[in-house]
Amino acid sequence: MTTKEYESYYVPSQSHWPIVGAVALFLIAVGAGNYVSTLKSGEDGVGGYILLAGICLVIYMLYGWFSNVINESMSGKYSHQMDNSFRQGMSWFIFSEVMFFAAFFGALFYARTLSVPWLGGADNNAMTGAVLWPEFVASWPLLITPDGTETTQMGWYGLPLINTILLLTSSITAHFAHTALEKDNRKMLKIWLGFTILLGTVFLFLQVVEYMHGYSEEMKLYLSSGIYGSTFYLLTGFHGMHVTLGTIMLIVVFLRVLKGHFTPTNAFAFEAASWYWHFVDVVWVILFVFVYIV
Repeated sequence: MTTKEYESYYVPSQSHWPIVGAVALFLIAVGAGNYVSTLKSGEDGVGGYILLAGICLVIYMLYGWFSNVINESMSGKYSHQMDNSFRQGMSWFIFSEVMFFAAFFGALFYARTLSVPWLGGADNNAMTGAVLWPEFVASWPLLITPDGTETTQMGWYGLPLINTILLLTSSITAHFAHTALEKDNRKMLKIWLGFTILLGTVFLFLQVVEYMHGYSEEMKLYLSSGIYGSTFYLLTGFHGMHVTLGTIMLIVVFLRVLKGHFTPTNAFAFEAASWYWHFVDVVWVILFVFVYIV
């Protein structure tokens, strides 16, 4: 009769980081909402300060939580079972992000195919348009709202196209970095991972430049520019936040690589950051097609 050996499963002690993260997200939500409302009305408010406090608290939480997990991993407390738990957790996290963006793409689809045409009198709603806004022309992008607000469409060429090329290229460099890790080629791992971080940083910089161009007097593409302006900044802005988070994750992984962490058989943190980076790349391609082109 054989004796079956069981792996030890490490159970970490109680942590305060989830509470810190919840408070940080609450501050971000309240601050962002207050900031947008005061920005639209032109009034002074504390939303910007609350938003900044929430962002700083998130950074503090990520630093502390990442440090705890890294120390536990490097001290040999994790087993194969724990690795499976991490993989399942990251998979569910990415799935929740898929649903997050699906909701916003659903809102965009609803506005484009239902709300705007209905306001123009489509699908037996002729009286709606005739009574409410008789001169309203249903088209997408909606450059002239029913109340007369005018804006300009952001073209797909120029910065958006460059950013698309940058993110697609970064997905390739991330794959090469993963391949180098599997071959235990530390030099190429550092080079390809560094290129990925650089491409992500340039993407974020160019997105800021794009937003500055949109808010110029020439384009007048504001967050308050009707359904087109709100959905444009909602989708691209949240995606930019995810690229920022992905870049931070890659930077943390890069610093760990410099310290000699990870082996071809023990590198889930790298894999998790790589999964997340490929995810934001796929979301951008879909966003580029349906927000900028179609």
